[in-house]
Amino acid sequence: MADSSSFLPPLCKRISHKSYVIRAMDLTILSLVFSLLVYRILHMSHNDTAWAVAFFCESYFSFVWLLLSSTKWSPADHKTYPDRLDERVHDLPSVDMFVTTADPVREPPIIVVNTVLSLLAVNYPANKLACYVSDDGCSPLTYFSLKEASKFAKIWVPFCKKYNVKVRAPFRYFLNTLTALEDSDFAKNWEMTKREYEKLRQKVEDTTGDSHWLNADDDFEAFTNTKPNDHSTIVKVIWENKGGVGDEKEVPHFVYISREKRPNYGHHYKAGAMNFLVRVSGLMTNAPYMLNVDCDMYANEADVVRQAMCIFLQESMTPNHCAFVQFPQAFYDSNAYEVAMLHSYRGRGVAGIQGPIYEGSGCFHTRRVMYGLSPDDLEVDGSLSSAATRSILTQESLTREFGNSKAIVKSVVSALQRESNPQNELTNSTQAAKEVGNSHYEYETSWGKTIGWLYDSIVEDLNTSIEIHSRGWSSSFISSDPPAFLGCMPLVGLEGFLQWRRWITGGFEVLFNKQSPLIGIFHQKIRFRQRLVYLSSCMGGLSSIPVLLYCLLPAYCILHNSPLFPKVLCLGTNLIIFVGMPCLYILWEFMSLGVSVQLLNVPICASLSSIFDVALKLLGISKTVFIVSKKAIPGTKSGCQQEDDGLNPYSGKFEINGLLFFLPGIFILLVNLAALTDFLVGLRLWSRSEGGGSLCLEEACGCMLVAMLFLPFLKGLFEKEDMVSHCLFSIKVPF
Repeated sequence: MADSSSFLPPLCKRISHKSYVIRAMDLTILSLVFSLLVYRILHMSHNDTAWAVAFFCESYFSFVWLLLSSTKWSPADHKTYPDRLDERVHDLPSVDMFVTTADPVREPPIIVVNTVLSLLAVNYPANKLACYVSDDGCSPLTYFSLKEASKFAKIWVPFCKKYNVKVRAPFRYFLNTLTALEDSDFAKNWEMTKREYEKLRQKVEDTTGDSHWLNADDDFEAFTNTKPNDHSTIVKVIWENKGGVGDEKEVPHFVYISREKRPNYGHHYKAGAMNFLVRVSGLMTNAPYMLNVDCDMYANEADVVRQAMCIFLQESMTPNHCAFVQFPQAFYDSNAYEVAMLHSYRGRGVAGIQGPIYEGSGCFHTRRVMYGLSPDDLEVDGSLSSAATRSILTQESLTREFGNSKAIVKSVVSALQRESNPQNELTNSTQAAKEVGNSHYEYETSWGKTIGWLYDSIVEDLNTSIEIHSRGWSSSFISSDPPAFLGCMPLVGLEGFLQWRRWITGGFEVLFNKQSPLIGIFHQKIRFRQRLVYLSSCMGGLSSIPVLLYCLLPAYCILHNSPLFPKVLCLGTNLIIFVGMPCLYILWEFMSLGVSVQLLNVPICASLSSIFDVALKLLGISKTVFIVSKKAIPGTKSGCQQEDDGLNPYSGKFEINGLLFFLPGIFILLVNLAALTDFLVGLRLWSRSEGGGSLCLEEACGCMLVAMLFLPFLKGLFEKEDMVSHCLFSIKVPF
């Protein structure tokens, strides 16, 4: 229990980042946009198509600007003091760590191995940790790699803790050369540890090329005649920490699981895997807190668990205050760094309201919250209220909500009542764990509805986050330096497009399901501004339609000699007020974050495809499909630069693969280039006698701006010779 002495320094403190200059700029831009809308209404003509389309687009942009301004109005985050934790807490709580993988081809096992090793080596008592890996691909190769990793962990974990290693993912740590004296104790251990890691890496890579010999091992009998979408439940205790004293040489519990899948049963993608992880961990260790990370998101900060515990255990924060602690997603890819900055920017903004949105990885959850508790169910000291005890802890209610497993019901009662989990051997729970992994176990229960990770969308994180906040919980945001977690994200070519497409499609699904932020205004407990944040996340993809139209408007106006901007002011004033100020402000915001504006190109194209997908789903014609993002095999940055084909994350290129998906961007670029050419060669100057030729300079500036933003499409278009024919086809379309 935490020491209640009031004179002790706090474990964490909330830091607000208010900028009155940014607020003033937001209000100024908003007033300019509204004044433009009023002008368009007052001067609307029945036969002016461009004017009407511009009014529609600018109305939507004004609404989006209002949502974004509300999000970043009061940014905040938390500063933690993990070094004070031992003084304040005599018995640290247990933490179950979840890693999810689904495809050994698109997510190479060596990536999973490095993530697991980084988690096993964090600065936290080993007897308080347990690592569970969910393999939705049911791959013997993944299981073999994890078994070998457990052997190396007995070397890696003591090495990290003895020498206080900062980066605890081996593939990143060994990128740096040894600087210590060769005859020192550290140098000898460093060389030995590196050799062992190279043996592990080579063994995993060799097995990836030829895994047939695994069939001869009895330990792999469970993988015989299995398919990724048709297999029984597999639960393997790879390593069990029987020491239980938290010694630095100990390795935490390590468990491999793969839930049952059958072709005729829905498996709910990652959300289903997470709920199985919750049930299995509840049977084996039943820790009050749970960390979930993607298979490529390794722990980059050794004290990350202690930082999260500072939030949960802060005595000034009541037990019913914080449901989860979210760390911003960060990436070691040069291009993905921009997305990480956007995540961090939005995370700080939302943290000043009801708390950050759950982002699907790098998040610490409270088990009791995931079991469906709301703050109203708890007393001031965190114990269950008498009303909640009567309504929740009945055998009938527990069986109906959590399933007919007596072992699960018992573990749920222990978790809800904050009782310590008995130190039983993990292997004693394997049979019960297999039972709760059956494909039909969740039938007619509340799993995926009000308990655990929610279904009905391929972005389970957004769905689940709305449900948690709607019960009245808040969340906390920690932006540490260095980043707590680092991963690899595909942002180039078709892989980047598919990633954005999944995010945007999932947002649309949430917008139209029962968790939609548009409904439940009166009975849900989400704060109004927090609801606007969720609305912005769900509606982000809809922006592609007005953006597409608005990007084509300047070209349309040039080609049809029609004004786009008000002409009551002089040319310079028009450019400064309606184009210059908003654009410069947006560019300043992006540059202050280190983000390229060209990053917006891929989401625009992905959004158009997502709108089509969701429309087909709502009409009952098709279903959305979860596509696993391809992860690059860890290697040195210099090594990646040797093959500058535009597909590695360090090339800096924007290459187009799967041209069909990028046709909207190519179309926008070519139409604007055609309009600029028309303007520059003077084709419109012939109409000066009619009073139109001199009125297109603002529109030409708009075309130039659009062409600059979409110029990477032209570069990527000609990276490969077979794209030329498609380019010629697209050129014909505008004319």
